[in-house]
Amino acid sequence: MKLVFAGTPEVAVPALDALIASGRHEVAAVVTRPDAPAGRGRRLVASPVAERAEEAGIEVLKPAKPRDPGFLERLREIAPDCCPVVAYGALLPRVALDVPARGWVNLHFSLLPAWRGAAPVQHALMAGDEITGASTFLIEEGLDSGPVYGTVTETVRPTDTSGDLLTRLALAGAGLLAATMDGIEDGSLEAVPQPAEGVTLAPKITVEDARVDWTAPALRVDRVVRGCTPAPGAWTTFRGERLKLVQAVPLPDRSDLAPGQLAAGKNNVYVGTGSHAVELLWVQAQGKKPMRAADWARGARITEGERVGD
Repeated sequence: MKLVFAGTPEVAVPALDALIASGRHEVAAVVTRPDAPAGRGRRLVASPVAERAEEAGIEVLKPAKPRDPGFLERLREIAPDCCPVVAYGALLPRVALDVPARGWVNLHFSLLPAWRGAAPVQHALMAGDEITGASTFLIEEGLDSGPVYGTVTETVRPTDTSGDLLTRLALAGAGLLAATMDGIEDGSLEAVPQPAEGVTLAPKITVEDARVDWTAPALRVDRVVRGCTPAPGAWTTFRGERLKLVQAVPLPDRSDLAPGQLAAGKNNVYVGTGSHAVELLWVQAQGKKPMRAADWARGARITEGERVGD
């Protein structure tokens, strides 16, 4: 088939690579979000998908909105058979959905109908899911509600961050998306409607969602830290400033600290929760680089009875 691939961030690159490497289909063009300011200089930078496509000599389309007339005209000129999508980052209007004969097929990082929305991996971790995965489905105008072509499953490991899990899902999902394109092309795959039950939503994680509630159990604190790492980053406050929590582990054998109460030893920093304590391993103070929590505590000269989160 002739394909137009839509995607933007680094997590979409393995799928683009898999389609380029398959040799069975032609990636005629790539659709991605416009260049965005990045770094301290805020200079405009192309998306990871755009950079990879340019390296491969593939035409790159960067519409401000996918309903822009110029973009739609070029899409019709290319006349793709199918448009695979991974984390493109913009809603596709009906006028765009109608262009490819076999539709737009999305790779979504959950086992649909669970976790429909922008942040499925973060929500799966924060909910304590033990198994997750990726799905390919035919895009409709509803939110991740289209019929499913295929899935792969992935075990959630006890120390996984959303970054860890997303990296594995991006690689497994790349193979799934390539296989889905093959199955659509040869007629061996048919999309199956999603069940009506089991629908959960995964909206974008806000900064406020990532704030740690120290009155919650340690297990919940652990899930929020891992689910929000690397983005948007779990955080609390200390002496009136924001403190990002990069890595923390629950300590079931210590329950002598009140919620938010700090205890700093020579090589360890502990915080009380609504159940037992957690140990902070890595933190990032405002305006600083990530550092070991023990080094941060020495520099801050934490006194007995000080707290986080007030």
